[in-house]
Amino acid sequence: MVIRKALILTYDKFQDNEVLYPYYRLQEAGFKVDVSAEKIGPIFGINGCKMMATVEADKINPDDYDFLCIPGGVKALEKLRQVSEAIEFTRKFHDDGKIIASICHGAQILISAGVCKGKKISGYYSIKDDIINAGGTYIDEAWARDGNVISSPHYDFMPEWLAIALKMYDTWSLVNNDRS
Repeated sequence: MVIRKALILTYDKFQDNEVLYPYYRLQEAGFKVDVSAEKIGPIFGINGCKMMATVEADKINPDDYDFLCIPGGVKALEKLRQVSEAIEFTRKFHDDGKIIASICHGAQILISAGVCKGKKISGYYSIKDDIINAGGTYIDEAWARDGNVISSPHYDFMPEWLAIALKMYDTWSLVNNDRS
C-alpha cells in the first residue's frame, strides 16, 4: 500500500486554526502530514499555537506529496511568498494535476505561482483585487472549486472545504490508481 502524503505549506505566524484543523483531519483521512516552514522545528501561529515544522519550505519536492494544503495567516504568507522554491513547488503541483486546498490568504501563494488565471478562486475578501488582477474570478462563497484547486475565504468554512478537497483527492487517486 502506498502511503498518502500531504504537505501543509506555511510559515511562522500562520493562522492557528487553519493549520491545526487540516493537520489532524488529514491524518484522520490516512495521510502522513508534513508541515513546511522557514526551518525545521517549532513555529508559532498568530495566536500562539506551536506546531513542529518537519521540512524546510525551500527544500520541498512536489514528487514527495499527493495533497497540498495552503492555510492563511497574512504575516506567514507575506514571508512565504518570497520563497521561490515554495512558489515553484505550488506551480508544479498544480501543473501535475494534484489537489491543492487553499484557504483565506493561502490564495496569495496561488497568485504568486501564476495558477489563478482563468480559475474561480475564493480567498479572504481583502485579496479579492489581487485574485482578479492575477486573472482569476473571485468567488465570494464558502468555497470555490476549479479543476484541481479548491479554495475558501475563511476558517468558518473549514469542515465543508476540506471534506470537498478530500473527495477531490479520492477521485484523483482513483484516476491515477497508484495512490490510497
